[in-house]
This record gives sequence, structure tokens and C-alpha cells, in this order.
Amino acid sequence: MNAQKGFTLIELMIVVAIIGILAAIAIPQYQNYIARSQVSRAVAEAGSIKTAVETCLLNGQTTLGVNAGECNLGATGSNILTGDAQGNGTPKQADGTGVPIVSDLKTNPVTITATFGNNAATTLTTAGKNAVRWSRDATGTWTCAASVDAKYRPAGCIVDLK
Repeated sequence: MNAQKGFTLIELMIVVAIIGILAAIAIPQYQNYIARSQVSRAVAEAGSIKTAVETCLLNGQTTLGVNAGECNLGATGSNILTGDAQGNGTPKQADGTGVPIVSDLKTNPVTITATFGNNAATTLTTAGKNAVRWSRDATGTWTCAASVDAKYRPAGCIVDLK
């Protein structure tokens, strides 16, 4: 007569415990990874507007808009940001999307601020800890700053003290 083969109850309980321990470690790490990748994405999305800002400044266009003689930033909506498109005649962004906001081009420094919202990780939407900013000084040098927690901030962004 052949003995029945299979797992014992204790073996199955050990496997379930191991899976539970792995999940308890992996899920928070994955959430941190998502938040870090969204911060990097916002830095890149805001940084892509630097070229448009430079072109406008070089051409003497200091008013935001889409009409002749105005600076058209051409910002594309992002589902992890909040902020309406800027300028006269610029269409409103689709629901659930936002764009980085550019300060007045007549001021110094000129800033591009991306504020997290909509579908961003919940750890990035806390007021006061939810933005990345590119700033251009009078010499044309751009610097990145972020008010998000240090564990999410890219190495190239300093702490935003404002």
C-alpha cells in the first residue's frame, strides 16, 4: 500500500508565514520606489520647460500666452501634477492633469514649480512637502530644489527652504 503524499499543515503554515514576511517588506519598498520615480518624473517634466523659458527670454517675450509676441511654453499635462496652463488663450488642461507653473518672466529668479496632486503617491501630496522647483538666476544658471522628503529627492535637487 502506498502512503499518501502531500504537504503537512505545519509546512503550509511556514510557507504562508514566509510569504507574509516578504510582503511586509516588499510593499513599503515598492511604494517608496513609486514615489521616488514620480519625483524624478516631475523634475524632468518641469525641466523640459526650461528650454521654452530660455527661448522666450532670449526673444524678449516676457508675457505668457499663445498670441503673437507672447511666450508659449507648450507645457503638456501630467497626471501626477496640479496647476492650470498659463497664458491668454491657453486651453484648460484635461481633468486629472496639471502642468508646472512658471513665475513671471520679468522677475528674478524665474521659477518653474511642479506641485504634486491628482494621481501622485499619497506621500507626495502633503502640503508643504509636495513640490519641485527649477530656479533661473540672473546669470542663466538653473538649480533644482525640492520640498519632498529627503528619501524621495533626487541627488541633484537641494532642499527647498521656502
